[in-house]
Amino acid sequence: MTTYAILDFETTGMSPDCGACPTEIAIVLVRDGLIVDRYQSLMNGNTRIPPFIQSLTGITNAMVRKAPPMGQVMNEAIEFAADYPLVAHNASFDRKFWDDALEQLGKERQQDFLCSMLMARRVFPQAPNHKLGTLVSFLKLPMSGQFHRALADAEATAHLFIKMQQVIQDRLKLREVHCRHLLAVQRQKIGTF
Repeated sequence: MTTYAILDFETTGMSPDCGACPTEIAIVLVRDGLIVDRYQSLMNGNTRIPPFIQSLTGITNAMVRKAPPMGQVMNEAIEFAADYPLVAHNASFDRKFWDDALEQLGKERQQDFLCSMLMARRVFPQAPNHKLGTLVSFLKLPMSGQFHRALADAEATAHLFIKMQQVIQDRLKLREVHCRHLLAVQRQKIGTF
């Protein structure tokens, strides 16, 4: 069965194009419906964290000042994720930071990047909304740590991803769910899955 790298960034803002940079990354590896490994690190991007972001995440300027440099952390994260398909909740956000870090390191992403939020809209259209916290409550998924910290969010996304793989496998009567199935589900019109 395929291994997936579920990732989450905490950042100083919405986009690297607007000067925001990552402050924390976590990657959770999922294989055969289980979390099999984890990577997490704060990182120092030499950018101040706005007060709102500090209160949201609990990550302070003092914490990232003591953290390893962003380039070192991102090299480790890229190595950890290997060539596994990537998954993030609201992937358009995390993909910007991942791809920007790769570009700064002179690399280019080769693997698919899946969005658990897009998939959840198709698999669980009855959910009140498709925010990660809402889906965790709605589906009664395990949650460790606090939302808006990278490892807790990556683990919650991993549990959601595992649940969606099971539902997709059952609905489509598949022996195994491949990345191409997940990409097809996330591209479908809402309500057609």
